[in-house]
Amino acid sequence: MENLNFKIIYRFLGITAVLNGLFMWMAVPFSLYFEEDQALGILNAGIITITIGALLFFFNKPDSKNIQTKEGYLIVTLGWLMLTSTGMLPYLLTGSIPSVTDAFFETISGYSTTGSSILKDIESMPKGILFWRSATHWIGGMGIIVLTIAILPLLGIGGMQLFMAEAPGPSADKLHPRITDTAKRLWQIYVLLTVVEFLLLKLAGMTWFDAINHSMATVSTGGFSTKNASIAHWNGMPMIQYIIIFFMFVAGTNFVLTYHALKGEVNKVLRNEEFKYYMFSIIGISMIIAVTIIFFQDPNLQTSIDHPMIYGETESAIRHSLFSVISVVTTTGFVSADFTMWSFFVTGIFFALFFVGGSAGSTSGGVKIVRHIVMLKNSFLEFKKSLHPNAIIPVRYDGKAVNQSIVFNILSFFILYMLIFIVGTVILAFLGLDIKSALGACASSLGNIGPAIGSVSPVDNFSHLSIGAKWFCSFLMLIGRLELFTVLILLTPFFWRKN
Repeated sequence: MENLNFKIIYRFLGITAVLNGLFMWMAVPFSLYFEEDQALGILNAGIITITIGALLFFFNKPDSKNIQTKEGYLIVTLGWLMLTSTGMLPYLLTGSIPSVTDAFFETISGYSTTGSSILKDIESMPKGILFWRSATHWIGGMGIIVLTIAILPLLGIGGMQLFMAEAPGPSADKLHPRITDTAKRLWQIYVLLTVVEFLLLKLAGMTWFDAINHSMATVSTGGFSTKNASIAHWNGMPMIQYIIIFFMFVAGTNFVLTYHALKGEVNKVLRNEEFKYYMFSIIGISMIIAVTIIFFQDPNLQTSIDHPMIYGETESAIRHSLFSVISVVTTTGFVSADFTMWSFFVTGIFFALFFVGGSAGSTSGGVKIVRHIVMLKNSFLEFKKSLHPNAIIPVRYDGKAVNQSIVFNILSFFILYMLIFIVGTVILAFLGLDIKSALGACASSLGNIGPAIGSVSPVDNFSHLSIGAKWFCSFLMLIGRLELFTVLILLTPFFWRKN
């Protein structure tokens, strides 16, 4: 394609690979500290990844350093594939996950912050590998693409096109006029939240290793745990669960609002329409589920992974309800109890929450709350327009009129999202899953959630899926993480036409 600057694409992929390799080496000290044999495999994985990146970078010097929109879409999509293809090397070279299919699935589940796993015994895995597994969440959460934008000025390359492709949501609020400064501020907030949560979890009783892994998984809304029972392992330590509840909530909030909150501008946060819907929806739904547990649940039913929940105890019911709702809405995927055992009514609520998502501008996946707000408001306006056909009534969000093109974009996104969900469910059923499990696996993968329903419930995992089903779920995770258009536009013939 003469109208695509492939050298700049390859060069950017080189930078991505080099950074990924350097992150891999961060896992080596953990292997050495715990005296594990896997340190050499992780070290070699980093060497191979950095070498690939260096070759791509130094042998592709572009004539023009301008990144156009087409290059932006290709760089982001191929960048995520580069991350996954190299990120699975530590699993393969250490023999921790010998299957290429399983290693790819686990890796893209990490970078896409989905949190679905094929590991049957997490606690038997080497500590260095567990750290790398959590690190893939942390890298993917904010997006290594944004991190790279922060250093692009050193290469004389602008990054606005990449920011828009990486964050294609309905709003792209910036903290600073320069996109590189925005990327730096986002990463500063990201690191700060991770460090603070690590310290709090350590003080609450976690080991330092568990604390660092869970802080990375929480802030990235990822969900990988170092324990087979996930957060249910600490069901006897409520403070740990409350800390994770708080940081899941923050991670699912627009990072621009978090920035304002840290600056003391709390009014800007409380006035934000999406934040109000986000907060009150979580509180309201959690209370409905808690009431169901307290008054209508079989008291003899064991619903947590490690320990039976003590039904009738208000605090326990509220905590587990709140934890599970926030975990699903923010698409984190941590588990404190098996919500599929809380009656069909509650399971139905959680399945509906699979299609909500967190706030735009957060590390959450899913449809995003702001899209639901705009769609609902547009639907009510259609009723008004039927009564007053000549009236010009715009959709208003946060007190401002929303451009009609944005409304159409949101409607198109939702229709496409649901179409992919329907077709994806049929494909997974064809690949061997029962219909309930196919519904759950498709919704979970597309929304980057993690635990689902059926045979992929919070107490199960994805290890039993066929090879074809695992590769298809991996594809769903990728397009879900990059919000559909960024990847699917590459599959259209007009993208490849010359300008």
